[in-house]
Amino acid sequence: MTAEEAARRFFFLLFFASVVLLALVVRPLASALFMAAVLAGVLWPAHRRVSKRLGGRRGLAAAIFTLGVVLMLIGPLVALSAFVVKEGTEGLKFISKTVRSEGVSGLVERLPAPLQRIANEGLERVPHESGAELNAAVEKQMSAQGGKAAAAVGAAVAATGSLVFQAAMMLIAFYFLLVQGAELVGWLDHVSPLKPGQTRELLNEFKKVSYAVIVSTIITSAVQAAAALVGYLITRVPHPIFFAGITFFVAFIPAIGAAVVCLAAALILYATGHPYLALVLALWGLIVVGLVDNIVKPLLIKAGMEMHGAVVFFALVGGLGAFGTVGLLIGPLVVALFLALLRMYKRDFNPKEASGRTSATA
Repeated sequence: MTAEEAARRFFFLLFFASVVLLALVVRPLASALFMAAVLAGVLWPAHRRVSKRLGGRRGLAAAIFTLGVVLMLIGPLVALSAFVVKEGTEGLKFISKTVRSEGVSGLVERLPAPLQRIANEGLERVPHESGAELNAAVEKQMSAQGGKAAAAVGAAVAATGSLVFQAAMMLIAFYFLLVQGAELVGWLDHVSPLKPGQTRELLNEFKKVSYAVIVSTIITSAVQAAAALVGYLITRVPHPIFFAGITFFVAFIPAIGAAVVCLAAALILYATGHPYLALVLALWGLIVVGLVDNIVKPLLIKAGMEMHGAVVFFALVGGLGAFGTVGLLIGPLVVALFLALLRMYKRDFNPKEASGRTSATA
C-alpha cells in the first residue's frame, strides 16, 4: 500500500466518522431544523421582496417574519386559553352558586337527562359514612393516586418544555436561514460533488414541494373548517365560530384530525339533550369533514408539483405512517427527490441522452 492510498483510506475513515458524529449532533434538532428549512424556503420570495423595500436590510426583514411566525403559533393558543378560562370560570361560579342555594341534588336536577343518570350513579357510589370516615376514605384514595398524578404532571411538563425548546430552535434556525440562505445555497452548490447547478436544482425542487404541501394544508384546513361550520350552524352548536376556529387549527394535526372537533361538539349536543342533532353532526363530521382532507389536499399538491395524484396520495399516507406528522412533508419530498434525480440522470448522465444531444448540436 502506497502512502497516497493509506492517506486516502484514512481520509475516508475520518470523513465517515465525522458524518456519524454530525448525525448524532443534529438528531435532537432534526425536526426543528427541517421545519425551519421548509418555512424559510416557502417564505424566501416574500422575504426577499420585503428586504428590498427595507433598503436591503435582510436581518430586519427576517426579524419581522420570525415575529409573524411567533404570533401565528402563540395567538391561537392564547385565544383558546382565554376562552377556556372564561367558560370554566363561569361554569364554576354557576356550580358553586347552585350548590350553596339548592345543594348537590339541586345541581343534579339542573343537568340534562343523560348527565343526570351519570351523576345519580356517581352519587350512589359515594359511601354513606360519617364525616371523619369519609375524609379518611378520600385521603386514602388521594394517597393511592398521588404518585400517578405526579408522574402525569411531570410528563406533561417535560413534553411542554421539549415543545418550547424545539419551537425556539426552529425560530432561531428560521431567522438565520432567511438572513444567510443565499450564501448557504451557494456554498452547498460549490462543495457538492454534483455538477454545478444540480444542487441548486434539487434545492429548488425542495422549495417547490414544500410550498405546495404547506399551501395545500392551509387551504384544506380552511375548507374543512368551512364544512364543519355549516354542520355547526345546522345543528345549532353553541359558539359555532369558535368551534370552526378550533377545527381549522386541529386540522393541521393529522393524528387528531378535524373530525374529532365535530365529534366533541356532538357529545356536547348529546349531553345537553339533543341526541338527534348530535347524531347528524357526528355523521357530518365523519363523512364530509373527515373525507375532505383525502380529496382536496392531493389535488392541491398535484397542482403545484409534477406528480400524479395517486402518487401524491400514497406519498402522504406513507410519509405519515413512517415519520408521523412531519411525514406529510417528508413523504412528498422523498418522492419528488427521487423523481428529480431520475430526470437529472436521464438528462446529464445517460450516455444515450448525451449522445443524442451531441448529434443534435452537430
